[in-house]
Amino acid sequence: MTAELYLDRLIGVQRDRRPSKQTLSVLLALAEDPAQWRHGYDLCQQTGLKAGSMYPILIRLADRGWLETSWETTIPAGRAPRHLYRLTHTGLDLAKELAANRARAARMRHARLRPRLEGTS
Repeated sequence: MTAELYLDRLIGVQRDRRPSKQTLSVLLALAEDPAQWRHGYDLCQQTGLKAGSMYPILIRLADRGWLETSWETTIPAGRAPRHLYRLTHTGLDLAKELAANRARAARMRHARLRPRLEGTS
């Protein structure tokens, strides 16, 4: 099994699995205003994720074609340029799909937890 996983990485086979809770929070944060360029620190503040989690997520999303990346062009004196991120059309479609799935799952959980009244089906 280990050899297969290693070979998958070598030949660039992408696995199709659901994003983690952290990745979902980043996608949803970016989807709030998809045309807006965002920097990692801003996303860390919004999602509560630490930089050590945020930046690998952003890199993975960009590698998969779900994020556009750019360097800041207007840089205030005394500060280094920041890397900026925003969703691609594919990334926005994914974020919308994941948000819908999340809402559907929440409704189903709520329906299962709601007690049934006697005499109703």
